[in-house]
Amino acid sequence: MSTSASQTPVHPVVADVTDRIARRSAATRAAYLARTDAAIVKGPARGKLACANLAHGFAAADEPVKSGLKSGRKPNVAIVSSYNDMLSAHQPFRDVPEVLKKSIVRAGGLAQFAGGVPAMCDGITQGRAGMELSLFSRDLIAMSTAVALSHDMFDAAMMLGVCDKIVPGLLIGALSFGHLPTVFVPAGPMTSGLPNGEKARVRQLYAEGKVGREELLEAESASYHSKGTCTFYGTANSNQMLMEVMGLHLPDATFANPDTPLRAALDRAAGARAVAITHAGGEPTPVGHLVDEKAIVNACVALLATGGSTNHTMHLVAIAAAAGITLTWDDLSDLSAAVPLLTRIYPNGSADINHFVAAGGTPFLVHTLLKHGYLHDDVLTVSGRGLWRHTREARLDGEQVTWEEGPKSSLDTDVLRAADQPFAPDGGLRMLSGRLGRAVIKTSAVKPEHRVVTAPAMVFDDQADFLAAFAEGRLDGRDLVAVVRYQGPAANGMPELHKLMPALGVLQDRGQRVAVVTDGRMSGASGKVPAAIHVTPESALGGPLARVRDGDLVTVDADAGVLEVELPDAEFQRREATGRAPHDVEWAGTGRELFAGFRAIVGTAETGASVIRPLPAPTEEAPVVQPV
Repeated sequence: MSTSASQTPVHPVVADVTDRIARRSAATRAAYLARTDAAIVKGPARGKLACANLAHGFAAADEPVKSGLKSGRKPNVAIVSSYNDMLSAHQPFRDVPEVLKKSIVRAGGLAQFAGGVPAMCDGITQGRAGMELSLFSRDLIAMSTAVALSHDMFDAAMMLGVCDKIVPGLLIGALSFGHLPTVFVPAGPMTSGLPNGEKARVRQLYAEGKVGREELLEAESASYHSKGTCTFYGTANSNQMLMEVMGLHLPDATFANPDTPLRAALDRAAGARAVAITHAGGEPTPVGHLVDEKAIVNACVALLATGGSTNHTMHLVAIAAAAGITLTWDDLSDLSAAVPLLTRIYPNGSADINHFVAAGGTPFLVHTLLKHGYLHDDVLTVSGRGLWRHTREARLDGEQVTWEEGPKSSLDTDVLRAADQPFAPDGGLRMLSGRLGRAVIKTSAVKPEHRVVTAPAMVFDDQADFLAAFAEGRLDGRDLVAVVRYQGPAANGMPELHKLMPALGVLQDRGQRVAVVTDGRMSGASGKVPAAIHVTPESALGGPLARVRDGDLVTVDADAGVLEVELPDAEFQRREATGRAPHDVEWAGTGRELFAGFRAIVGTAETGASVIRPLPAPTEEAPVVQPV
């Protein structure tokens, strides 16, 4: 077991936030656990099925799996995957199910591929109509996961996913089957290519018209060049970090590169571990118990300490809700004020995720956060109780993976630091509030001199209009706050607006004071320009951005947490809204019309931007319904 780290008292802010989350969530969490525990069976789950049901469940199976499923003795593990062969991050999963099946059989279990889930790439759909499906795909993935697990054939599950909405969707879906032990299997990042800073430089040159499409494509191809996750610290790699710190990955499994002996050994070990944490395996670890209030807070701390993706200010809220836990932006804000920033990974530094691994990676990060009381050690993980297990490094011993004590100091303090020697005393995300609403801002990549901007608004109802104004020179030579509105979940699915950043970066580099305010998203790739994003209430639902006009003086103050318009309150409140979200008929084509129902019921960004409604606490009139 761990030594000093496990004995360190939890930081008072971390303890206080955890306690208030638990108190706030007491009724809904208890109801969730009651449903979860009622679904747990001691023997194989398929024993509840009638003969005709069971026969359908193994009709296509080969021997000896068919005999094993008939016998009713061995645990059966579901495999759910986001594999497709277009996306670099998911292509490595092609052959993993067969690897897992073999390791599960060797460990005394059985396995079936239960279903696939869609996986789209925000990198491909940036600025395209497909981006308006991106956020909604998270909840669709959760539903797809639930369908895959719905057959009462399984005693555990393995989730294969990496990027953006895929991992949160898989976890939300898995939590609806909270009685099943669940292991997440990462694919790992691609090896380092063209440095991310150089890629960003070429993007800005292209935005200025100084290089052509051929040079831009060459730079992009040298950056995104092989199998694996993109190497910058966006939502995909933030996802993977959070899954490990929540205890859903094997220790140090997160950032092993694809097609390496270590990656293969970790996959095999994950299959064996899925069997071990079933009832038959002797260490039952239902995912609904593993993902508790402490695990959610640990995920928040890891996100903040690494300057992770702003998308997780919504995903973590939605994940928590799926486990009966109410997490708020205020919780994240209070944690951010206390948790130090320990990494410099692009876009908040020049290093990529492979450099982070070389500097000590997740084992050192977990070690130093535990040592200084920022993480809860007393949690369940798929490897056993205690987050200290994730301070160990994975190593090859022949073809098997072993774990040995990880580094106790950073091997590169330009990339990764100890909690008592941070890059900044607070986390990389902050919350803003004022008469323009509530918003999130990622500060870890924004230099201090750019964190406070007061300038006249330039209002756009579409990012294409902003880019046209930039191309025409209408933004030159002036300070401005670009207000890009009608981009929220109910308006058009809340697309990422990352194509704004190269143009805004050009203006900032010219000496102009610039910022962006939007009810849309900017993703984990948002960089050096201050961006107040996820503004809620959104414009399409009557939010105050709908009343902002060109020339209004707007303040984005990341230091003081202020998002304000400099107008008398009475005058601002009397104003009529201008602009509008697209009508349904305009929001048609390329699959978007299929999600009109999602737009009609989606929740706010602050509550997770989900179409899946958190269940209320039970009452006498509506008690907990026990599963059949």
